[in-house]
This record gives sequence, structure tokens and C-alpha cells, in this order.
Amino acid sequence: MIASVSGEVVDIALDHAVVECAGVGYRVLATPPTLGKLVRGKQTRLLTSMIVREDSMTLYGFTDPAARDLFGLLQTVTGVGPRLAMATLAVLEPESLRRALADSDAKALTAVPGIGKRVAERLVVELRDKVDAAPGAPGVPGVSASGVGGQVAEALVGLGFTENAAQQAVAAVLADQPDADSSTLLRSALAGLGPRR
Repeated sequence: MIASVSGEVVDIALDHAVVECAGVGYRVLATPPTLGKLVRGKQTRLLTSMIVREDSMTLYGFTDPAARDLFGLLQTVTGVGPRLAMATLAVLEPESLRRALADSDAKALTAVPGIGKRVAERLVVELRDKVDAAPGAPGVPGVSASGVGGQVAEALVGLGFTENAAQQAVAAVLADQPDADSSTLLRSALAGLGPRR
């Protein structure tokens, strides 16, 4: 498994770059935002994901670890291969993609060429509990992972609520009762969430 390549950028095309490492040029497929950060003749380091098929070994490159993680996660969904995963990351930045999945926003996902309504709904259903909305996402203020709010949100996730719903419920209670202790916060958040479906 090739996890990263580091060296001189010798070529940049529409969908890939060639990075020379120790005298070997590696062809790395990448999104336009990633390719836009590269400069021919300059040194670079790309995180990579290697996909091995019967007839090919292909490297996909990323400048951001979060993008590489999402690339792998997207492919866990039936019907989504590496090309569609790359197309998704080309249209939606990692933060926007995480938010769309966490908020069950299938419409945002259908903006990606090749993703129709059915695939978008499958992505949401299978991945919404596996991603966190981006830090500081609108509607989820004031829930610090290390504070009482974070501990209560974690407890709610343990009870079966999604992370996004748990954080929103905790944030809503903290907005009204900023000094609430953990037991009060948990009771009030549970009341706000209602029974788990």
C-alpha cells in the first residue's frame, strides 16, 4: 500500500499529476482543487489511496487527510466506486460533504454528476452516523468535546441517537441553561429529543 508520495511535480493534467519520487514518476489521480494547489517543478507531498483491481493499480491523491478518509468512507456504500467518490470530493469540499451527510441533505449530494436521488439517499442513510458535522457547523454551537456538553452528547450517542442530533439537543439546552450540571443537561436533552426511533 502506497500511503503517500513526495517529490517534484513533473506534470499536471486535468485529472492527474505526475510526482517523481526517487527517480520514479507516479501518476496520481486528484480532484481539481487538489491539482490547483500543485506547481510544476516544485516539491509536493500527497497523501494517497491505492486501489488495486485485476487490470490496474491506481493512486488517488489528496492534500487533506479528511478528504482521503471521506474517499474511503464513500466507497463503503454499494454502487460508489473510486471515480464517483472522487467526483463527490471534486464538487463538495470535505466540510460541505460531512455537513450534507450529517444533516441528511440528499439534495446537496445530487449536485454531483453520477449521483441520482436513490444513490444520494443511500449515502445519507449509510453514512450519516459515521461522519461528524464539521467543527463549528451552524446550529451546533457551544458543545465542547471535553466539557460537560461533550460528555452528555457522547452519552446520548451511546443511547442510540445520532451525533448530530445529540449535539444539537445539548446545544439547545445549554443556550437556555448555560450552568446546567450533567444530570440536568442529560434529562433536558432527552426531553428535547423525544423517544428514539
